[in-house]
Amino acid sequence: MRKLAAGNWKMNGTTGSLAEAMAVAAAHPDAAVELLICPPATLITAMATAATGTPLEVGGQDCHAAASGAHTGDISAAMLSDAGASYVILGHSERRTDHGETDALVRAKTEAAWAAGLTAIVCVGETLAERDAGRTLEVVGRQLDGSVPNGASGARLVIAYEPVWAIGTGKVPTTGQIAEVHDFLRARLDARFGEGVGRLVRLLYGGSVKPSNAAEIFAIRNVDGALVGGASLKAAEFSGIIAALEDSVG
Repeated sequence: MRKLAAGNWKMNGTTGSLAEAMAVAAAHPDAAVELLICPPATLITAMATAATGTPLEVGGQDCHAAASGAHTGDISAAMLSDAGASYVILGHSERRTDHGETDALVRAKTEAAWAAGLTAIVCVGETLAERDAGRTLEVVGRQLDGSVPNGASGARLVIAYEPVWAIGTGKVPTTGQIAEVHDFLRARLDARFGEGVGRLVRLLYGGSVKPSNAAEIFAIRNVDGALVGGASLKAAEFSGIIAALEDSVG
């Protein structure tokens, strides 16, 4: 299993921002971990072209469940692949909240991503109210079960645990809280798919990850990398996180 440092640029970045992505690639020419940036769809082809010959991979931030059709403004998984993407983020809490995405829809999108040859990064995570109510494992378990189709493998599925209350807030769960959820997710995957598959699905942590706390997070068992938001927009910050992940490999 190769650890993964993934950056989610969200609705940020124009052509001039490509320099930041290329600076990340240049800073880690022989990366000991997998490097990924998911820019806005408008930059996928340009970034993939610029990253040719470097360790940097490119992904999308969402896809439609259908392969094609009358879906104005949407992008299919096949279109992402054609544009140069190899990954796609699905079920991010911002999509679930802002667009009302259900576990069933995320599952359908994941199936579409697999059909197009993309690796799906499926996101799960609880709100602050759900954590305060002691429902964290119930919520992430339900999301995992409902959002991941049968036929998963370590080659085409990544799970990102992103507590909603930690995204962009500067708040970070304790190491014990992260370990509890990641251990739970690993056991759930093992039980459903068998240890031969479950152990190879990478589990990322996301939510206010930065260079100053990355090493502590990556030292937690069953944390195989990070899905990084704001800190991935600047090469210096993202490179610091990548370096911490590389150090964790040994």
